[in-house]
Amino acid sequence: MKRQKRDVYARAFKRGYLAGVSGKSKDSCPIDQPDARQEWLNGWREGRTDNWEGMTGVSGIHKLANVTAT
Repeated sequence: MKRQKRDVYARAFKRGYLAGVSGKSKDSCPIDQPDARQEWLNGWREGRTDNWEGMTGVSGIHKLANVTAT
């Protein structure tokens, strides 16, 4: 559990991905640290791409499992 708390970049990517898949704007990024913000934006871009390709709902769950594993 402590490892998850320490990995700021993976959490930022995951949260950005979830925001992108749900259709939120990239201006809604809550992170102030430049490196973590960049990871959030990378996740947001990938999430938006998946949203545009229709990977929401059940098909998006499989993608999210792969994103969180890396």
